[in-house]
Amino acid sequence: MTIMSHSSCLTLVLLCLYNICFSEALKSGFSVEIIHRDSSRSPFYRATETQFQRVTNAVRRSMNRANHFNQISVYSNAVESPVTLLDDGDYLMSYSLGTPPFPVYGIVDTASDIIWVQCQLCETCYNDTSPMFDPSYSKTYKNLPCSSTTCKSVQGTSCSSDERKICEHTVNYKDGSHSQGDLIVETVTLGSYNDPFVHFPRTVIGCIRNTNVSFDSIGIVGLGGGPVSLVPQLSSSISKKFSYCLAPISDRSSKLKFGDAAMVSGDGTVSTRIVFKDWKKFYYLTLEAFSVGNNRIEFRSSSSRSSGKGNIIIDSGTTFTVLPDDVYSKLESAVADVVKLERAEDPLKQFSLCYKSTYDKVDVPVITAHFSGADVKLNALNTFIVASHRVVCLAFLSSQSGAIFGNLAQQNFLVGYDLQRKIVSFKPTDCTKQ
Repeated sequence: MTIMSHSSCLTLVLLCLYNICFSEALKSGFSVEIIHRDSSRSPFYRATETQFQRVTNAVRRSMNRANHFNQISVYSNAVESPVTLLDDGDYLMSYSLGTPPFPVYGIVDTASDIIWVQCQLCETCYNDTSPMFDPSYSKTYKNLPCSSTTCKSVQGTSCSSDERKICEHTVNYKDGSHSQGDLIVETVTLGSYNDPFVHFPRTVIGCIRNTNVSFDSIGIVGLGGGPVSLVPQLSSSISKKFSYCLAPISDRSSKLKFGDAAMVSGDGTVSTRIVFKDWKKFYYLTLEAFSVGNNRIEFRSSSSRSSGKGNIIIDSGTTFTVLPDDVYSKLESAVADVVKLERAEDPLKQFSLCYKSTYDKVDVPVITAHFSGADVKLNALNTFIVASHRVVCLAFLSSQSGAIFGNLAQQNFLVGYDLQRKIVSFKPTDCTKQ
């Protein structure tokens, strides 16, 4: 055997060993930093906005998402939005696209099932002054053929009318707005903290090229259950596991973990089954009841969509927990029966149960969410919000739409999704120290 042959064999062996080690390293896990949209580091940040304006905006976003989820479940034949609502969602991550890597922000969204970005080739996009990803400068950018299995698996796709025959994606919203774009294949680069950057080639993303929806050049990193969300696309590398720990302070960063690093275990951990429906886009859980002290409020609703198994969506993008009107009414009454503080009017006109108190002195009961097989104890930071100076309000919203377990209720919990076992786990954790 020649020296050249020995050298080639050695190179091949080393390359194989590197790939094996890299694959195992990915399975052992990696993490990325996520920030709140109201953080001073966020592109959404507005220095002139008051805390109370931010609460009002969070209520609006929460109700918008609840109404949107309801439309999807009612109009099952309608084209789903790949991004839920374009400017909604509370937590963002920074990542890179293409070769060389181009940095972008995306809203981390467990209710979206695609990675989506506004591209430079967008003909009618808003906020053109912000830098946008230009796929023509990337060495790894490729269009996805409309004949591909992936293109056919995504709802709302079609074949381009030109000779390229590429996979196009169109979404028409009920308010008359629309978004159009291509599904492309590109390298996604993730990584933060002390972890090395990791590259995921041949990742399918949506590249918007035509929209009349106004937003701030922020895309979506979908973590939902659909076939082209980030999680199933990385499934062989991360064993279908991810977790997050949301810090209760908007200027403190939080952590999103993938792979074995996302395992949730140890004292205080409780787990409940995920129920998949329809397009497997949302993560439904089964909420059996709430309890306030010894008062148990069964989660039964006149709405058929909020009854039985899989009656509530767990969502990283909705701020407040949204409940059917009848369930909310009973929960509010149970809280009002035990809280002895002086009642107050909500100056924001958003909440119906408020008290005169400062947040650090609010004396309210623990509210336990009884999921199937998992009791999750919610403290004041999960259940009350500062509405104005010396006024705090019960941070649940009433709606005729379906139920959502929002991210405020998830703060200071390590929340893990194991999609192989089809469970979500909760562990009380100080997320400011993660």
